[in-house]
Amino acid sequence: MRKTELLIPAGSLDVLKTAVIYGADAVYLGGEAFGLRAKAKNFTNEEIKEGIAFAHEKGVKVYITANILAHNEDLSGVEAYFEELKEIRPDALIISDPGVFMIAKKVLPDMEIHISTQANNTNYGTYLFWYQQGAKRVVTARELSLAEIKEIRSRIPEDMEIESFIHGAMCISYSGRCLLSNFFTGRDANQGACTHPCRWKYSIVEETRPGEYMPVYENERGTYIFNSKDLCMIEHIPEMIDAGIDSFKIEGRMKTALYVATVARTYRKAIDDYLKDPKLYQDNLEWYKSEIGKCTYREFTTGFYFGKPDSTTQIYDNNTYVKNYTYLGTAEPSDREGLVRIEQKNKFSVGEEIEIMKPDGSNVPVTVKAIYDEEGNQQESAPHPKQILYVDLGTEVNPFDILRRSEME
Repeated sequence: MRKTELLIPAGSLDVLKTAVIYGADAVYLGGEAFGLRAKAKNFTNEEIKEGIAFAHEKGVKVYITANILAHNEDLSGVEAYFEELKEIRPDALIISDPGVFMIAKKVLPDMEIHISTQANNTNYGTYLFWYQQGAKRVVTARELSLAEIKEIRSRIPEDMEIESFIHGAMCISYSGRCLLSNFFTGRDANQGACTHPCRWKYSIVEETRPGEYMPVYENERGTYIFNSKDLCMIEHIPEMIDAGIDSFKIEGRMKTALYVATVARTYRKAIDDYLKDPKLYQDNLEWYKSEIGKCTYREFTTGFYFGKPDSTTQIYDNNTYVKNYTYLGTAEPSDREGLVRIEQKNKFSVGEEIEIMKPDGSNVPVTVKAIYDEEGNQQESAPHPKQILYVDLGTEVNPFDILRRSEME
């Protein structure tokens, strides 16, 4: 059986550390240029160095995205950026553009290169092409079924790796190559500036009948016809492994530490349980499903993996998330005995019942006994985002434990 990698997104240094602690085998991130998440916080070179050192200390790999579809004016900057990466030394680059690939091979000849899903990798011939160019891994297009991936595996060299998405947002456009953002706002999705117009509300009108709405709409407010449900394959780990996929990729470089921790911890346990004993995996299936539902999501689908999606894979009447838990903060090392130090993310109050989420899979219910500011002043609630607080929860809390509050009735 091939080794299975769990690949987790990181939009900031704090989230990278969370991903590592909660079970990632590898993390992927964007630097300050040439990635497809320009609105993400992204990493300075110094932060990348710190992140790589933290990850490598725990045996976790770090991949850097440089997966824009480049224009002429980008290429000199790409070369300069890759020169900087000579010193930083990530474990791999994720690239989609052949021109960018050639620059990487010239500047970083020994660097492992992974071909992004943006390159529309839908057949074994494409895999063989990239293998001959020197790529180590190719990310499957989201439009492939597990049967197609399994055939690709059978037709490519044994040492070539397949990476596939296992969880996260789906794109309405082919392998993420969307023109809507550019058309509506002038911000190019393929240059990292997507405004996510697939989540906007639409009404359909035929050109010669202005003001006459077509039957596609769900109600008088219009329809979210492009708004896909999120991918979730937590119930199909056996099929993913059987297809010969080497790396299970989570989408979400703009997600919170709570999302990353929840998804990483759940898939880590599911993969490990299955590899230990398939019956253990089946016995714990309800726990996985319960836990994965505790992060923010848009309802779930299996995407293209078991055939072409149908009308049930879209959400037509809204673009809102299901939010069962609220992120309050991540525990940091504390210099005050018995108190947990956090940077507050959402409001909570003394007397509230909250939960400590731990990397080992346990969830500890606690009551907020007291809240103090940095000067030691007591306060009844924490209404100010990013405020540094010291919280008495009446129990031991370790660094990287996450505080969250259930919103379920």
